[in-house]
Amino acid sequence: MSQSTTSRLISLDAFRGFTIASMVLVNNPGDWGNIYSQLGHAEWNGWTFTDWIFPFFLFICGVSMTFSLGRRAEAGDDKGALLRQLFKRAAIIFLIGLTLNLIPNFNFETVRIPGVLQRIALCTMLAAPIVVYFNWNRQCVWIVGLLGIYTVLMLFIPIADVQGRIAAGVLEPGRDFGAFMDRLLLDGHLWAKSKTWDPEGLISTLPALCTQLFGVLAGRWLLSKTSAAEKTVWMMIAGLLCLWLGAMIDATFMPINKSLWTVSFSIFMTGWALLIFSCFYWLMDANESKMLREKTHSIFLPFTIYGMNALFIFAFSGLIAKMLAFIKFSEVNGSTITLKGVLYAPLQSLPIAPVNASLLFAIFFNLSMFFVAWFMWKKKWFVKV
Repeated sequence: MSQSTTSRLISLDAFRGFTIASMVLVNNPGDWGNIYSQLGHAEWNGWTFTDWIFPFFLFICGVSMTFSLGRRAEAGDDKGALLRQLFKRAAIIFLIGLTLNLIPNFNFETVRIPGVLQRIALCTMLAAPIVVYFNWNRQCVWIVGLLGIYTVLMLFIPIADVQGRIAAGVLEPGRDFGAFMDRLLLDGHLWAKSKTWDPEGLISTLPALCTQLFGVLAGRWLLSKTSAAEKTVWMMIAGLLCLWLGAMIDATFMPINKSLWTVSFSIFMTGWALLIFSCFYWLMDANESKMLREKTHSIFLPFTIYGMNALFIFAFSGLIAKMLAFIKFSEVNGSTITLKGVLYAPLQSLPIAPVNASLLFAIFFNLSMFFVAWFMWKKKWFVKV
């Protein structure tokens, strides 16, 4: 069966839903002191399951851009109008992310300006003209060029760290070129846990942009007239090659590091995105067996439901998590307890290990968010910007 180039990719919705469900799970444990290692980010170098999530979002954004923006540009739509539409969408996403950072204190003097949604917005804004005005081979040149610029900046430009030590190529927390630029341009508005660097900083947005552009290339491949089986096979091969190349770069000159979004991390995680998405694609859109496709549609329906309102669930789950920590109650002994603490206490009293109680809270939180997504899906409420 040859996948139509005009039909909606159910597999992309499901892959997006898998990603948002994973994000809700890892972002909302009962207790951050009790989590399984794979449900937290790598402390610095290396990677975990959790480190899949953000690159997958950007990869999905890239595929979606090709199916909407890129296809319309090639069909002759006004390119300026397309860019204005994407810039407006990016601005709204940026403002949603910034608003979430402001809640609940609304302190503009110390608000963190970078963030996940802010990075998605910047990558979308920067990717838009590359998608509209350049063909696939020039998009490849952009990727190589951006990764090259990032490598030069991070490895060869001497900078002073917070202690005044001057060095080049030091890829340690707060001592890299990206952290130097973040302090220079965003001092006082960085990640509260570090204050001297930000995991969604400005310079690391360059290789993050490349992750989105890898998704753009995948989208172009999916829109080609190649058979669905061949598309799947070559995505899997490309995914394995990216894993190999990312691992080689990690072993030679630049470690896999999510906080710095290193070249090796960008390529390595693109490999995983291609492999996981190609599985969704084959099972849900490309398989010759109609019975198998229908069965997998039913099995993965919860992911598809999640994926249809991913941005809303992303923002809503973040807002609810903040409210659970902000709303407090006074206890008899004069101390206070958060609403999250009240909800978590019954799970803590169960005869299970603390790490499992913490995971159980995350699962229940995820189920509550899925109920919201399911209700919106049943009502055909799809929030888009």
